Amino acid sequence: MTPLTLDVTNASQIRRAADEVGTLDILINNAGIAINDDLSNSDAIEQHLAVNFLGPFNVTRAFLPLLRRSKGAIVNNLSLLALAPLPVQPAYSISKAAAFSMTQSLRALLAGQGVTVHAVLLGPIDTDMTRGLEVPKASPESAAQGIFDGLEKGEEDIFPDPWSQSMAKGWRTGVPKALERQLAGMVPG
Repeated sequence: MTPLTLDVTNASQIRRAADEVGTLDILINNAGIAINDDLSNSDAIEQHLAVNFLGPFNVTRAFLPLLRRSKGAIVNNLSLLALAPLPVQPAYSISKAAAFSMTQSLRALLAGQGVTVHAVLLGPIDTDMTRGLEVPKASPESAAQGIFDGLEKGEEDIFPDPWSQSMAKGWRTGVPKALERQLAGMVPG
């Protein structure tokens, strides 16, 4: 594993990182910000979209040739808030919903090219981002293990922590997932 640290909003840093990597089996998009807001400040929305949506989109585009070559995987670390918004973090929720829709779209578009695309729908993880949030949180280590376990099982949507696991079965057997599969079938082969 080779971690790359870069500003996902900086095109030249993304290009430089992609140029440094010779082969790639798994791309994990993990950058993210979460700022409390009330949708009154468009800058907050733009900042969330730049980091949480456009960042993974642009990083994925830069590394896609390597992933096509290796028949690799894209893993987008998202949030349960991609499925339902947290009212005190609507800009974050919006950006994660957009990233989830992108993940589902890439999944359908790249399936015929041998690249798998996985959404990680995390609940609260004990990181700086959730400091001050008084709810049970999973450790980063257990969440990471859950992500790799989900990848090993070939799960499209990975629910790696106790909070998210409580929603997994309902999601996998629910109407939204069925609709995603139906619409994915419309991609020309």
